[in-house]
Amino acid sequence: MTLLITLFMAVVTTIIWYLYPQSNMRIGTLALIYWGASLMWLVDAVAEYIDLGEEYFTPASADMLNDTYLGLSVAVLALVIWLIILLVKDPEHRVKSALLKYKK
Repeated sequence: MTLLITLFMAVVTTIIWYLYPQSNMRIGTLALIYWGASLMWLVDAVAEYIDLGEEYFTPASADMLNDTYLGLSVAVLALVIWLIILLVKDPEHRVKSALLKYKK
């Protein structure tokens, strides 16, 4: 499930990045984060398949639930990292203008 969730997020963010290439919101960075996570989970799935064999395709329901929570946690963590990057880079200078507004 972790692989499926991160692949879904990677595809969605890549489509958004492709539709809005001139955006200052650094969607490409978010897409790269999700593609990197997807690659990591793919390597993990291959390693687990090598270890378990055919049992890999019949996981217990508790394992699937744990994988779903982990996948959602990874998706949210990527969004948090992207948000921090946006706040630090401030591509549209909104944070800077808001801070200067309250400073006076």
